[in-house]
Amino acid sequence: MNLGMTEKISCLVNDVRDLVNNRIIPFEAEFFAEVAASSDRFSYSKRMTEILETLKSEARAKGLWNFWLTNSKKGFGLSTVEYAYLAEEMGKCRLGAEVFNCSAPDTGNMQVLERYGSAEHKKKWLEPLLSGEIRSAYCMTEPQVASSDATNMSLTALKQNGSYILNGEKWWASGAGDPRCMVYIVMVKTGDDNSKKHSRHSMVLVPSNAAGLTILRPMEVYGHDDAPHGHMHLSFNNVRIPTEDLLLGEGRGFEIAQGRLGPGRIHHCMRAIGQAEVALELMCRRGLSRTAFGKTLVNLGANFDIIAESRINIEMARLLCLKAAWMMDNEDERTASTWISKIKVVAPRVALKVVDEAIQMYGGQGISQDTPLAAAWTHLRTLRLADGPDAVHRRQVARSELKKYSNEQIK
Repeated sequence: MNLGMTEKISCLVNDVRDLVNNRIIPFEAEFFAEVAASSDRFSYSKRMTEILETLKSEARAKGLWNFWLTNSKKGFGLSTVEYAYLAEEMGKCRLGAEVFNCSAPDTGNMQVLERYGSAEHKKKWLEPLLSGEIRSAYCMTEPQVASSDATNMSLTALKQNGSYILNGEKWWASGAGDPRCMVYIVMVKTGDDNSKKHSRHSMVLVPSNAAGLTILRPMEVYGHDDAPHGHMHLSFNNVRIPTEDLLLGEGRGFEIAQGRLGPGRIHHCMRAIGQAEVALELMCRRGLSRTAFGKTLVNLGANFDIIAESRINIEMARLLCLKAAWMMDNEDERTASTWISKIKVVAPRVALKVVDEAIQMYGGQGISQDTPLAAAWTHLRTLRLADGPDAVHRRQVARSELKKYSNEQIK
């Protein structure tokens, strides 16, 4: 089991790290200051567009683009293990993933379109997504039901005269606030309650400007609207789409969702490790540069132990992430899914702890906009819910473990 960097990926990691450190990070403060000053939260000022498109053009010109196409003949054809090292570097800044066209939810949506989209879907939606011209959103969670059990999804899609008519609500549609978001992939209920539980749902494509589709409000994450990306609460009121915009077939929604969510989950974890590394570096630099009570901060309290534990836990999380990536490359989806659940619990939890300790080292400045720590904490705490809460993933790990010792079905 080789989890180390290959020669090919080592060169790419250096190139990505260079662009992140020397180009992207220096522009981030200005970009988000523009967001804060904007009267129209979900829009892009001329300067924001200039910053983002300039950085994306630089990444494209260097060939640093669409790394996420793992185990594919397109792009770099990287393994998931190889991609993990790149995603960690991208995770070290807020704009990183988008600059390299490797950001959620687009990567998962592009994967769905590549696997299950028709030729027309690929021409209309996949090609501009691959080129970074548009953005997309994924609509699964609903406000009226416990969405951690996806069989509860209730937004209906009734077939009528060559169309599907959609009615219901979705929320936490990440990216739907972005004015460049042009298409949603939506989980809908096409079967009745007499159908098999995992055959009642389907996936459809819905243009963001479809008649009857309304953005009710941006959802706030710990009091922040995450503009201009946004996580929107949407209403579907008799939204009509052609039957050709059904993906794969009726009742195949869970099949598509599992294929999409596995890579998405681990990509988040890879980037979380990058955030933890940034937080540990900031913690160490702060601790060595500040003095209180006649000592540098690192020599006060338990800070030596905190720094040591942070390094140890990051290393353990990275190794688990790489092993989960290796399982995705070498085992079937069902086997790999347990490993993805393990890292989905561990990586956000470890990164969140390291970020929290770094905030403590910074004091009041740590919760301000003057460091990336407050934004990282908010993101990582949210990640413990996104793509399935910790409890659901722990349940999957426990079920897998218990099956080793029981001949009975573990529910």
